[in-house]
Amino acid sequence: MANEMHHRIAPSDGGRPIEHGRIKARYFDAARTSGLMTIHGRGRTSPQDDSPLDSCPQVIDCVRSSYLGLDNHPVIIAGAIEAIEAQRSLHWSWARAQLNCDLLRELEERLSEMFCARALALSSVTLANLVAMPILASGQLTGGTKPVLVFDSFAHISLACQAMADETRVEIAHNDIDALERLCRENPVVAYICHGVYCMGGYSPLKELRRLQERYGLYLYIDDAHGLSIFGRHGEGFARSQFPQELGERTIIAASLAKGFGASGGILMLGTADGESLFRRYSIPGVCSLAPNVAAIGAALGSCKIHCSAELGQRQERLAQRIEHFDRRIATPGQGNSLPIRTIAIGSEANAIAIARGLLDGGFYTLGTLSPLVGQRKAGIRVCITAEHEARDIERLCKCILEKVTETTGKPYPLR
Repeated sequence: MANEMHHRIAPSDGGRPIEHGRIKARYFDAARTSGLMTIHGRGRTSPQDDSPLDSCPQVIDCVRSSYLGLDNHPVIIAGAIEAIEAQRSLHWSWARAQLNCDLLRELEERLSEMFCARALALSSVTLANLVAMPILASGQLTGGTKPVLVFDSFAHISLACQAMADETRVEIAHNDIDALERLCRENPVVAYICHGVYCMGGYSPLKELRRLQERYGLYLYIDDAHGLSIFGRHGEGFARSQFPQELGERTIIAASLAKGFGASGGILMLGTADGESLFRRYSIPGVCSLAPNVAAIGAALGSCKIHCSAELGQRQERLAQRIEHFDRRIATPGQGNSLPIRTIAIGSEANAIAIARGLLDGGFYTLGTLSPLVGQRKAGIRVCITAEHEARDIERLCKCILEKVTETTGKPYPLR
């Protein structure tokens, strides 16, 4: 899926882009009208509880990103409660450059040890990305030379690329290693911003990207929000597992503590003391009161205990078994890649909405992937597989997918 690299300029006329926006709105409105969006739910102890969805009884959740089923783990919940009781506060409203919660220091030390990096904890991975981009674009991480920023078009942070264009040159592409290498040859400093694991399934070619890094000094910024915890001895994640012991001065990995990790917040994994010092002194969370709240810190500390125990490997193995079970029954582009996100290609947006509604009626809440998350006429059904799903539920889900696709399209899956 290589795309030619190009500098992307936002359209300013009032013609086709607006019409395209109306098309997108129509599909989202249809999904909402079908009862597939803006659903309210409540906590539960497993996907098989009566239902996490107020409007749909006896529904199994296949949407949330708690891949190891840790988000309601009693150790994590207890960690949040204990932290609030110990601090007698929910949030420390001081700038981190002046005053920090002692539990935050403990959390960052544990994460640093677990992931063999200098960990900086923040209130979300989105904030981590927004904090890092201006610093990276300014050249402060690259010896004072502003890099050419190349955004993977599949990366959510690419939404910030237009703002970064005011600071430095910006390019957009998707997995075009040849074009990226040309940029590396033609420019003194190039930084590539991508996901480790894509939110719709699949992954970045980190082996090839590391080759460019070794040959040309390519700076890598990797958002591994969906890869943390599900790989690695201590859950260091998809991206961190593919780098040597030290990250070095040309790699930053961002990750979410709210998905596979089962807690709340985000982290930046940095490779050098200078990089860590730069973020602590000059990033927005360093000079404003934007640290994770006390409950989030306590929950993350609870998750660290699990990540340093045998239970983590057991949950990773259970997840791998559930993914393999799904792959035996349903063919997808990601089949066999050991990642917990699978997208069933449908094509028609209307059909995807109808199939997602049929699956909900059949007892499974899935996500219809529509434009602009995917291209027009490339709609599908996104399924998140977790360690908490039972084998019998995976089997029922696969059977229901095959039935609903045939009922809606008149053709057996996979569609041709």
